[in-house]
Amino acid sequence: MKRVLAAILSLVIVMSFAACGDSSGGEIKDASSVTTGNSGAEAQPSEQAGKTEPEEVTIPETVLLEESGVKITAKSLEMDGIFGPEIKLLIENNSGKDLTFQCKNACVNGYMAETMMSVDVVNGKKANDSLIFAASSFEACGIDAIADMEIAFHIFDTAEWETYLDTDAIQLKTSIADTYEYTFDDSGSLAYDGNGVKIVIKGLAEDESIFGPSIVVYMENNSDKDITVQTRDVSINGFMVNAMFSCNVVAGKKAVDTITFMESDLSENDITAINDVELSFHVFDFENWETIVDTEVVNITF
Repeated sequence: MKRVLAAILSLVIVMSFAACGDSSGGEIKDASSVTTGNSGAEAQPSEQAGKTEPEEVTIPETVLLEESGVKITAKSLEMDGIFGPEIKLLIENNSGKDLTFQCKNACVNGYMAETMMSVDVVNGKKANDSLIFAASSFEACGIDAIADMEIAFHIFDTAEWETYLDTDAIQLKTSIADTYEYTFDDSGSLAYDGNGVKIVIKGLAEDESIFGPSIVVYMENNSDKDITVQTRDVSINGFMVNAMFSCNVVAGKKAVDTITFMESDLSENDITAINDVELSFHVFDFENWETIVDTEVVNITF
């Protein structure tokens, strides 16, 4: 694997800040109640994350992109990569420019998924490299096997950073796609449901992140817009605190992410246990940044 050190650093940064992320794989302490300005309703336990009998999962060799002098071929799927499953790629660049190839807005089995990929290919050359799916994303979403993936590529001039090509989502199905049961766990306490967007508070993650404790959030985007969900005006036990949370959810997909609090903020305010949290959600179109909704205050008690 090329650029291993840079890739490791990129993964750490992405998983720490950018989200759609990691609930640390731990158990969740449920929120005892969630109330909002207009609804105290709770989401009823629904379907559990999709399950399938363990079996070898493969993909056929598939040309994912052949356009504007570039070609990307998926060669194989390896499930036991050091950071998570990997799609082995052959990238060919005959564009006339030195290009960098990256992935964006990846989804697995209907959930947003964290990925790691950045490949430099000079004009007239080829490269064998990998698109890596972070295993922690699968744990957070309850994904036990890959049935299908959707990925888009962001390709830009290596020297000038100017965009060369942004692709639409490209679907790649695996050998179990026809038999896999697609189900989603939306159990928890309903925080917001409107404008095609659903936000459910699932509870406190038992395992803290490297920064501090986290609240696990499930989101659905049933609108026709790609959205970003963020938090505003966050307080714990009555004290204003900073929160790390920004999650992109493309149209028609789901996501599981965490609202993470800084341990230093809790210490400065003598907070030894999270009893209640107040916040609101800011949802906007991530293409044009137009606000879709600023929710009323959400009160969460544990």
